[in-house]
Amino acid sequence: MARDEKTTVNRKEEIISAAIEVFAETGYYRATTAQVAERAKISQPYVFRFFATKEALLLSALEVSWERIIHSFRKVIAAATEPEQLERQLIDAYEDILAMHMNETYLQMQAQTMQEEPIREAMRKGFREVRLLVLNAFRENGIRNPEERTFLFLARGMLCNISSALDMPELMKKDD
Repeated sequence: MARDEKTTVNRKEEIISAAIEVFAETGYYRATTAQVAERAKISQPYVFRFFATKEALLLSALEVSWERIIHSFRKVIAAATEPEQLERQLIDAYEDILAMHMNETYLQMQAQTMQEEPIREAMRKGFREVRLLVLNAFRENGIRNPEERTFLFLARGMLCNISSALDMPELMKKDD
């Protein structure tokens, strides 16, 4: 990759990272591309060099957030040696993502309520991919009731999001 291409890729990633922060902190509808540019320490027209609209920027940010989850889960699945530990390892991986990339989770939580069809489709695509990845891993590892376990795994993930967003760890405590 040529130096200019590398700089362009890095700059695009910096803009997406800035957008994730600004959208998570301010809310997508209230956030402006000027705020994103300021956070990225660039001019607003430079944002539009990479993203034609604020929605296009949001879609790229959502794609990054889903890719992070999918990549993390694929690594866990590939390294899994004991089927009975797979679900716990996936949960741990997701909790790590929450701890290190909470703004991406906030962004996804906002996007779940948006009615614009491209945003809804991006969210459906991400959820579908994660669901199929987990379901197939559960099936291939001989986990009993893989459909139900996948459903419960995803439901727990959503509860983790709410627990973290509201700072209510008691939502995640299990009575033994």
